[in-house]
Amino acid sequence: MIFFPTLVFPQGPYQTDSKRAIKNFEIALKYFNGKDNVNAVKYLRKALKADKEFIEAYMMIAQIFKDKEEYAEAIIYFETGLDINPKYNPSGYIVLANVEYNEGMYEEALLHAKKFLSLGIFNKTTVGEGKQIIENCQWALDQINNPVPFCPMNLGDSVNSKENEYWPSLSLDENKLFITVLEPVDPSSPIKKATMQEDFYVSVKNKENVWGERVNVGPPINTYDNEGAQTISADGRFLFFTGCNREDGKGQCDIYFSRNINGKWSVPSNLGGPVNTAYSEKHPSISPDGRKLYFASDRPGGYGGLDIWSSERKSNGSWAQPVNLGDNINTSSVERSPFIHSDNETLYFSSDGHRNMGKGDIFFSRMRSDGTWGKPVNLGYPINTHNNELGLIVNARGDMAYFASDRIRENALDIYMFQLYSEARPTPVSYMKGRVYDARTWRGLEALFQLIDLETGDTIVESFSSPGEGEFLISLPVNRDYALNVSRQGYLFHSEHFSFRGIHKITDPFLKDIPLNQIFKGEKTILNNIFYDFDSWELLPKSHIELNKIIEFLNSNPAVKIEISGHTDSIGSQLYNLELSEKRAKSVTDYLIQNNISSERLSYKGFGASQPVRSNETEEGRAMNRRTELKIIN
Repeated sequence: MIFFPTLVFPQGPYQTDSKRAIKNFEIALKYFNGKDNVNAVKYLRKALKADKEFIEAYMMIAQIFKDKEEYAEAIIYFETGLDINPKYNPSGYIVLANVEYNEGMYEEALLHAKKFLSLGIFNKTTVGEGKQIIENCQWALDQINNPVPFCPMNLGDSVNSKENEYWPSLSLDENKLFITVLEPVDPSSPIKKATMQEDFYVSVKNKENVWGERVNVGPPINTYDNEGAQTISADGRFLFFTGCNREDGKGQCDIYFSRNINGKWSVPSNLGGPVNTAYSEKHPSISPDGRKLYFASDRPGGYGGLDIWSSERKSNGSWAQPVNLGDNINTSSVERSPFIHSDNETLYFSSDGHRNMGKGDIFFSRMRSDGTWGKPVNLGYPINTHNNELGLIVNARGDMAYFASDRIRENALDIYMFQLYSEARPTPVSYMKGRVYDARTWRGLEALFQLIDLETGDTIVESFSSPGEGEFLISLPVNRDYALNVSRQGYLFHSEHFSFRGIHKITDPFLKDIPLNQIFKGEKTILNNIFYDFDSWELLPKSHIELNKIIEFLNSNPAVKIEISGHTDSIGSQLYNLELSEKRAKSVTDYLIQNNISSERLSYKGFGASQPVRSNETEEGRAMNRRTELKIIN
């Protein structure tokens, strides 16, 4: 980050002989020290009218305009004053170069930083700043000369308006877009802290794949207070957002959440400690499995300014003590607006502490195998410019990014989308979407989803289908083999497995409805995640996921007795198939007994090819006939 030094203005002697100029300057100095910039500028102009060569007046008025962030005016006054006598106040060149750098005037900043160093001022701090400006300007010019592909498209007047729209967040299936809108306060509002306030809006894609007219999310989420910087969970059931200066707040800004139940949002709740503190917590981003929350905070224990932290959700639903993401991500300056992609390993964030184009750029970092974060990569020019860039998100497929920009000044802040170049893309993610229901009544069920990596045994996603409706939406990172378990108390669990290694288009989601059978005598379920080698009854290690699920089911239902049955296709002799199927069923039963399930609750039987579920005339049918089943016998 480039820091803005502040010039010091002593009371004489001055670089002028004009008594009128000195008198007006000293009056201005008193106003300047009292932070009354309006009157300070008034008397500085009088001083310059009395002496057009009065260096101190030029430098002070330049400093005032810089502090007011009126940089164009500041640059004019700095240049004029420094041109009169370059050696009078050489550090002014550093201040000027800083202003120019942050305005994207890299060549001018480079020139003035070199001019400062050429004066031979041996102050380690300012010399170091001068060298840093030169390095950063050369880097920025190199970025401009080597731009990344970038073609932003405004989302149009169904999403954007004359007001400021920012902080986009996208549902996993890319059908809903949530945004924050800064709009005039409702005249009927009993709370009027300011003339403008933030609310959430949502736009839904229509059948033509076009964003529909945005709609105010309404109460109880939107209130007379500000709501902003939201993130939506992968299943669309939880909304986390930032609320500042609220009566129930623990600090200046806190993180709140609301749950969608049967299509209606609950009254938002403060997430509480240990996530929220007496400091500021803002810009939440929830991981695709719903088990980790990323956010920005200036709490103690960081590296300075705002840092990015994360908190794990415990099994009881509470949140663990937040952990700082470390010095690969965080700096002594400001890091904010984290966005964790649906691949759960690519993090996008904004920083003005890492080398950037000016006020703050967007970076990305990938999680290493040990859980630490890799060195951040600047997204490059012209995605990043000398303006502030923040609030970037990337769709599940990883090819399109959304962010807010005011690059077209007359449009204020609008939401744009653009195709993300390949080097900056995360691992593509698809999704599974459907409904869980009672197999007899067709009633929607709330059920637990567990998506497990068959190779590592890691739980990739743990979520619930919605109460009442039974609908679900879960992310599916590509290039993995999955075990899926769906369970609910009082029902037999459902299991299956599938491979997602290039045979399925990322653009095509898995659409699946899942029936669950109540625990009645005679009900059964196929154990789709029990695996054996060819012509063998020895259980493969990846079967342990399913086997442990059976153990969990039996421990939760201690009165239940089950039969494990083995089935084969019709290839081979009847006797061979019967023996193989029975040995496979026995292998499962033996595993359960070895893990403290009473043998009195278990029986096993081999049926060979006598109970096919599909035709044995096709390989697909034969594969479905080769199966292990669990049946309730009491």
